Amino acid sequence: MTNKELLNKTLTERFGHRPALFIRTYGCQQNVADSERIKGLLLECGCIECEDQEKADIILFNTCAVRGHAEDRVFGNIGRMKAVKAEDQNKIVIIGGCMVQQPHIADSIKKSYPYVDIIFNTNNISELPGRILDYISSGKRVLDPACEEYTLNEGIPAVRDSLRCRAYLPIMYGCDNFCSYCVVPLVRGRERSRRPEDILREFRECVDAGYKDIMLLGQNVNSYGKKDGSETEFPDLLRMLNDVEGDFVIRFMTSHPKNATKKLFDTIAECSKVSRHIHLPVQSGSDRILKLMNRHYTREQYMELIDYARKVIPGVFFTSDIIVGFPGETEQEYLETCSLIEEAQFYAIFSFIYSKREGTPAAVMPDSTPHEIKAERLNALNEIQRQVTEKLELGLIGTRQKALCTGLLGEGSYECRLNNNAEITVDGKGEVNQFKEIIVTDYRNRRLFGKEC
Repeated sequence: MTNKELLNKTLTERFGHRPALFIRTYGCQQNVADSERIKGLLLECGCIECEDQEKADIILFNTCAVRGHAEDRVFGNIGRMKAVKAEDQNKIVIIGGCMVQQPHIADSIKKSYPYVDIIFNTNNISELPGRILDYISSGKRVLDPACEEYTLNEGIPAVRDSLRCRAYLPIMYGCDNFCSYCVVPLVRGRERSRRPEDILREFRECVDAGYKDIMLLGQNVNSYGKKDGSETEFPDLLRMLNDVEGDFVIRFMTSHPKNATKKLFDTIAECSKVSRHIHLPVQSGSDRILKLMNRHYTREQYMELIDYARKVIPGVFFTSDIIVGFPGETEQEYLETCSLIEEAQFYAIFSFIYSKREGTPAAVMPDSTPHEIKAERLNALNEIQRQVTEKLELGLIGTRQKALCTGLLGEGSYECRLNNNAEITVDGKGEVNQFKEIIVTDYRNRRLFGKEC
């Protein structure tokens, strides 16, 4: 009897019925993709999906470690499990994800949250059934998240939300960049790429299942295949997927500037199904701060990438990540970041106040700037970006666009996402997950509006 078959039998005996599984996911798209595979694995083991945490037999949190705020939210929800377990000791509480890969967090859960039954490692999802079996058979908590071997989680079916237009498709895991502020390499492990044929197979499955918006995932997609000596680099993979028959758009996250090349931008320009949106995190506009961050590029080099891409990809939109208040950042260096936003003309940014992560080099760097000043700077920076976004959206008025309907807003209008990732409200009767040809007609209250052609 396999672990899956044994777990199916054991869980059914424990609960007297097929156990209801509730998963709450925090953090990035990669975590969403991991949760889809976790769900696929546990459904194979006899579980059924449950969207109501109170009615679930198995409650699983897939966590994020990128910022302290995310961890605070997780701990708040874990704390509520005390009452859940007090009411029904039979329920199983499981914590996985990046957060518990940090030793100090795992120790805190062991000592302060006795109602957490299992900790597991999302770098080796296939071990989860065995951990659940160990917990049930021994009656003892299974709390070692360590993973001796990082796998690619191949062969585990992803159970995606059938109501969504977008499918997340991991092409690689881990990271080798070791930015000084980032805990990801410490919790996700080193870079490892999936085989092109495995990606192509899953991509075709997504297309056949009807997904129109397929997002390729990796901490640094631009380094895809390089560490493994593959002949297929990321631009080659884009071409391969672009050639698959069907009507869809290919997006990707995240693209690191130090590995972005002219070949990548030329490929995007030549591939009609690849989105004209590139997320290229810059983090800071100051060369000194970029060096302290261990980013391996300068502001000038970053802008050269932006300028070349705009030259070869008409209408491309860039988005970026910005950290405000990195340790030692001066007022002048902050202003350099503000000026970069105006120079680069980002369509949108994901901006955050620096969050100290234990175990990273930045965590021990001196930092004398009060949080209140950092918050003021963040607000001012976001206002600069708001004005840039408004200018770009006003520039879309009168243009004809291919738009994917992502949701209905009631009688007579629907939401769409354009090829360049802009969102728009369209007059008409839309059908979710279908493309429409539209004309952008207006911009008001920070929102684009359009009509069908």
